[in-house]
Amino acid sequence: MVSGAAPGPLTVVSSMATRQLLADLVEGYRRETGEPVEVDSMGGVEAARCVLEGEPYDVVVLAADAIERLAAAGRVDPHSRVDLVRSGIAVAVKAGVTAPALGNGAAVRRAVMNARSVGYSTGPSGAYVLKLLDGWGISADSSMPRVVQAPPGVPVGSLVASGEVDIGFQQLSELMHVEGITVAGLLPPDIQSTTIFSAAICGTSQRQDSARALIAFFASPAAHDAKLRQGMEPA
Repeated sequence: MVSGAAPGPLTVVSSMATRQLLADLVEGYRRETGEPVEVDSMGGVEAARCVLEGEPYDVVVLAADAIERLAAAGRVDPHSRVDLVRSGIAVAVKAGVTAPALGNGAAVRRAVMNARSVGYSTGPSGAYVLKLLDGWGISADSSMPRVVQAPPGVPVGSLVASGEVDIGFQQLSELMHVEGITVAGLLPPDIQSTTIFSAAICGTSQRQDSARALIAFFASPAAHDAKLRQGMEPA
């Protein structure tokens, strides 16, 4: 870096679940501090791989269990971890289709059994949904209904909108901005699974004080409204 030159933007890597939330928050942070931030959002597995392989990011935002694994591998500062949001799983159908009843787990099971095909993600919600389906006697190699996993970084909602699947399950934050679908609602409490998304400072960061300030902003009351707008709850 040339002496006296301004440092580049802080860099954040995240899963797709928090993509829109972080876009909102970094814009607020820029307005408040004047400091630019760049966010790379991708499939959660890919984001974790980037951090494990030492790609030069300042902050990582992923599901809490993924952050724990990165801390155990020595790739993030475990003392810097801050829980940011709680995110629930929602259900979507194609726009114009009558939304199924979701009053309890039995109603959701009926909706699934009445579908030709079901979509789920590669993220934490997908792992949970696959386990849920298995408990209902529906496996990934089922023929009725057919179970389809969205490719990494591809929203399940796009499979619903295209008609590839009749019903899709993913984090509400990932479904709510997809065109061509109707979000029928969150999974009911008796079968809901909530994912906590956390932030931590990457071991590759050369600007740890600035990274810590950014995470503090993400966790501050100033960020609460954005979290609620994006279908999440402050942690």
